[in-house]
Amino acid sequence: MADTKNLLTPEELDALATGIEDGSIEADTGLNGDVQALKHDLTREDSSLGMNLGAVNIINERFVRHFKAGILEVLRSEAKVAAEKVTVMPYREYIASLTAPVAVNTVSLNPLSGSALAVIDPSIIFAALDNFFGGPGRVMDGLLPTRTFTPTEISINKIITNILFGSLQEAWAPVMPIKCVSQELISNPAAVKIAEKDELVVVSRFSTEIGERAKGNIDVVYLYSTLKPIRESLESRVQASAEAPGSKLSWTKDLMAAAMDAEVGISVFLGDIQSTYKEFENLREGDILYFKKPEYARVHANGIAVFEADIGTRDAHMAVRFVEPLVPAY
Repeated sequence: MADTKNLLTPEELDALATGIEDGSIEADTGLNGDVQALKHDLTREDSSLGMNLGAVNIINERFVRHFKAGILEVLRSEAKVAAEKVTVMPYREYIASLTAPVAVNTVSLNPLSGSALAVIDPSIIFAALDNFFGGPGRVMDGLLPTRTFTPTEISINKIITNILFGSLQEAWAPVMPIKCVSQELISNPAAVKIAEKDELVVVSRFSTEIGERAKGNIDVVYLYSTLKPIRESLESRVQASAEAPGSKLSWTKDLMAAAMDAEVGISVFLGDIQSTYKEFENLREGDILYFKKPEYARVHANGIAVFEADIGTRDAHMAVRFVEPLVPAY
């Protein structure tokens, strides 16, 4: 049976509550009374549990290269695309950051679980549409939140997402083969639900510019729970491909071989002296200048001192013999 001898009686509890209310009993006199409590949900995913977001950044760099090439090939237009830093945030926070209308494409990334999002700013779609029909890539302003995309704009969105999906598959290839399958296009982000409100998502944002004034973002949004099971693959395979890919080694070797054939101008300095402009102006033909010859001459390549050398002759030709290399001073 519980020990109740130290519990307060109902009368004592009422007296204590009354004293705190009227101020006769001091409150908040304990230690750390000014410390604020932080809410913590034990059921929420923790983004610090070993996810290598640097690996996703490397995937995004490859994606940018393929996506720019795809835009140029299909739309015949140069696109400026830059990958921003990958961020992790709650799903509700990301959705709240979007303003309708926006092209929210849901997509499955087989064999990965769950769905992902490919979110395209409407300015990118309008500029691509104008460019597709020969215009300079203008955008439309003052769009109502309730506006939906026309059939032509939906077709342009499909063209862009086809390029995006192909680029994404190429970017992921060194890690694992994926197949992007489009599910649906929704213009109102509030109507899209691929995760619970507090579930974490990994957002890859690409600032994109097409045409004259068309600047906007293209987001690729993964569920954190989708990437977490393959975090070891993300870390090991991407690092391996980034450090020593065979194609990179071959390319470096070819570049080095080509650089060996480049011509470099070489000059030899025996010494130098300091003089005033007046003395220099008064010099005449036949004048002799005296200076202390240094122990070695300096050999310059393209204006940079690279060797100390001895001056001499060989087979009736003037010659230099390299003595010691110099650290170039840039």
